[in-house]
Amino acid sequence: MNGPIDGLLSTLRLTNTGARTTEDIFTGPSQWMPLGRVFGGQVLAQSLIAAMHTVDEARVLHSMHGYFLRPGDVDHPITFSVDRLHDGRSFSTRRTHAFQNGEPILSLIASFQTEDEGVEHQVDMPTDIPDPETLPSTADLIGHLDNAMAQFWSSERAFDVRHIPSPIYLSVEGERVPRQAVWMKAVGRLPDDPKQHRAALAYASDYSILEPVLRAHGTPWATPGLRVASLDHAMWWHRDARVDEWLLYVQESPSAQGGRGLAIGRIYTREGVLVASVAQEGMVRVPGAH
Repeated sequence: MNGPIDGLLSTLRLTNTGARTTEDIFTGPSQWMPLGRVFGGQVLAQSLIAAMHTVDEARVLHSMHGYFLRPGDVDHPITFSVDRLHDGRSFSTRRTHAFQNGEPILSLIASFQTEDEGVEHQVDMPTDIPDPETLPSTADLIGHLDNAMAQFWSSERAFDVRHIPSPIYLSVEGERVPRQAVWMKAVGRLPDDPKQHRAALAYASDYSILEPVLRAHGTPWATPGLRVASLDHAMWWHRDARVDEWLLYVQESPSAQGGRGLAIGRIYTREGVLVASVAQEGMVRVPGAH
């Protein structure tokens, strides 16, 4: 185990307060972030873990839809309330609210299903993708910079993220197109529990999903005055996969308008198995953009 993975697992280890009226109550820590705001993927993953604690073990998380309501503060823990909306013959539905200082910062609905037989197909993984070992890591690219965010991305994130065709940390190289792909993998081994891997995949899915919006306009993360914030996040899990093995995250943005950008993504195993689909809309405000 190492620091970033220990931090991720600690974050996903919620405390059951023992309180329950009409809802189940859990608490969890906030991970430190350089800008003082809770990482959106963290509160998504924790909200899912909270919901999982209230569902029968045989039922597997297959979808979630969440709205980010307020920025979270890394200096305070988070309280999660889970409403057991429905338990049917095959499906269970839960609503999780995440609170800080008595105010909701995230509202999420998740659905769980008993494993079942049915028709199967998937969209194939792109074939013109370089192997992750041939691509530079974030540490290779910006680890030398004397900047808190660069140092955090380089050495303190729980996932190694490698961009195709190239990252947009400092500049946008090549053609300005609303699409990209990233390889991602946890930097250490996780326990074998498939539920933790599904929650950790939600965590990692928030890292780079809005980057196709920025890439299309030649806007790197280092742009002075750039403001980006997740507004909502939807995710569908199709098949199990380990997040401590390389996963390919194919991303594109079909539209940006009104200070918002939409991005969608598909996540594959290295062998080409479609694991999950993702959609997110975010606030994207670029200085001088019209």
